[in-house]
Amino acid sequence: MSHKAFIAGVGMVPFAKPGASEPYPVMAAQAGRLALTDAGIDYGAIEQAYVGYVYGDSTSGQKAVYGLGMTGIPVFNVNNNCSTGSTALFLARQAVESGAADCVLALGFEQMNPGAIGTVFNDRPSPFGDFDREAEVLVGMPELPLALRYFGGAGQSHMRQYGTPLEAFAQVRAKASRHAARNPLALLRKELSVDDVMNAPMLWPGVLTRLMACPPTCGAAAAVLVSQAFARRHGLRTDVFIAAQAMTTDRPDTFDRHDMMRLVGYGMTEATAHQVYAQAGIGPEDLDVVELHDCFAQNELISYEALGLCPPGGAAAFIDAGDNTYGGKVVTNPSGGLLSKGHPLGATGLAQCYELTHQLRGSAQERQVPARRCSTTWGWAGPAWSRCTRRPETDQRVAAALARVFGAAAAAFAQSAQRPYSVSSWRSTVKPLGAMPARSPGHSCTSNTREHTVHWKWWWWCPCSCSAGS
Repeated sequence: MSHKAFIAGVGMVPFAKPGASEPYPVMAAQAGRLALTDAGIDYGAIEQAYVGYVYGDSTSGQKAVYGLGMTGIPVFNVNNNCSTGSTALFLARQAVESGAADCVLALGFEQMNPGAIGTVFNDRPSPFGDFDREAEVLVGMPELPLALRYFGGAGQSHMRQYGTPLEAFAQVRAKASRHAARNPLALLRKELSVDDVMNAPMLWPGVLTRLMACPPTCGAAAAVLVSQAFARRHGLRTDVFIAAQAMTTDRPDTFDRHDMMRLVGYGMTEATAHQVYAQAGIGPEDLDVVELHDCFAQNELISYEALGLCPPGGAAAFIDAGDNTYGGKVVTNPSGGLLSKGHPLGATGLAQCYELTHQLRGSAQERQVPARRCSTTWGWAGPAWSRCTRRPETDQRVAAALARVFGAAAAAFAQSAQRPYSVSSWRSTVKPLGAMPARSPGHSCTSNTREHTVHWKWWWWCPCSCSAGS
């Protein structure tokens, strides 16, 4: 039997520059404690914990949660590159939906070193070996750090295919700074102009400036997921749940297309987005807010197209029209994204979850996106996954839509049925939840691919990973 996974509580600590943060056990315990307080429960209620980090010794997850308590629960250590936090959330959701547990903690942290990310184990084959060889053929530049070459190369590919100007990436970075100015948890809150970004030191002439890249940071974030039965027994909130989630890894097109955009996961993002949209019964046009993996401004731009927010080659026009910010079609990265918060690998996906949960609740304060029907998240690292979340009120709106399209009888059945109701020509499945709280509708989605984690607007919720939820 499948159970919905509700997000009962979220917590996050401010991210900090390497060397300026607390040790990882302190950050992790703080984030976990904030999530528990937000949920209104004690750590003793947690039945399982999924703890994500990339740079740390074995069983660092146990060290992290022992700061909350030593209750003997299973602790699963998760390492999945940039989608590590999203993967911890993916596994926590599966535990609740399968009925294996009723109350689960997903926790992510990272204590990073300064500078570009590099290889740790040089005495064995690198998992990036095939990608490095393809990048060498497509763009050369072996002197550049791995991530800069990959994502700068993807941006260069977009520029060559569609005539995208470098200023388009600068506009993405400037937009991130405007959003971050509203976020007290963002590390970099100074507003930047397009000229500021363009005039920053060039890391790759004609392709990428320093301000188009996110910095490494340290931090932690967490979420408490519960079943509906547990929430009812303990009087917990049930206004946000994960409606759909998918995770994918590479297919042959990653290499066969000989395109840097494909090499960094464009195809995985597309695939996870399609899966989550189908599971949640929505399309990209239904999204209001998206948290996506902007490790580089270039990656945010190409993600607009992979997620279907605009057509292929249409990202520059999408940006020029202001459709990626407040007042436009979809607000992307209202938190300021990685470009403003930095990227503590294990925490990033759960920090996106933190932001979108508050957006769906209507508690995002100055950065609140109005009419939150749906949101999504997306990230990159190795596999792709998406999640979509939404609010229960959405089911009543779907029933109303069914009434308009198929008649009152269909809507009445959808409202009262004890099993999902679907119509072949209707992409969504109506899942009645009974009485709905008097809140504005909201949705969200996330996606991850090869540690592409996409957090899109959630209609209920979507991670790429990719997921959809309410």
